[in-house]
Amino acid sequence: MGKRIVNAYKSLDKNQAYSLKDAVKIVKENAKAKFDETIDIAINLGVDPKYADQMVRGVCSLPHGTGKKIRVAVLAQGEKADQAKAAGADIVGAESLIDSILSGKIDFDRCIATPDMMGMAGKVARVLGPKGLMPNPKLGTVTADVENAVKKAKAGEVQYRVEKAGIVHAGIGRASFSEEQLYENTKAFIDAINKAKPSGVKGTYMKKVSLSSTMGVGVKVDLNAL
Repeated sequence: MGKRIVNAYKSLDKNQAYSLKDAVKIVKENAKAKFDETIDIAINLGVDPKYADQMVRGVCSLPHGTGKKIRVAVLAQGEKADQAKAAGADIVGAESLIDSILSGKIDFDRCIATPDMMGMAGKVARVLGPKGLMPNPKLGTVTADVENAVKKAKAGEVQYRVEKAGIVHAGIGRASFSEEQLYENTKAFIDAINKAKPSGVKGTYMKKVSLSSTMGVGVKVDLNAL
């Protein structure tokens, strides 16, 4: 391990779970890379995603955003296309956007579509689906209110989906954020995951929570203190 990681481990007890505020403080203090590191959260859930009634998926609006510039593409035409552009969408189109995606040009982080465009969007489902970019009504990315959807995406709305191993992870800010901003973002994300608890879950739902920075060490969060 490098000197920076060794020093980081000296600042914490690997076997101890810290309060959320203390965990945020430790992670932020040890984010000393030469770039603005992303602060990540990983939550181990007691779910089995292969069962539909145990799938955890949704969106969460972070109070202070993610610190990342989100490029938004909107599949719309006519008045809705104009609304998307006015709201700040980076790419707006119909057939032209579909052709661009099929050619392999995917220069965006979020794709929003109006309901009337979903038939056309089906042409790129195999391209966008594996990348997690396919518009989905459950995630608010298939909507007639494109103006609001674009603004939320730009403001730092985070999409999450549990992985096969039962883990949900997301970037909840940057090392340059204040401790209070990181704490509030983290708390909002944890609350969103709690509210998304599936009806089919039995036993312990939230098993483990840890925070880390891009180049830093993981810090366990005390679930009882949340």
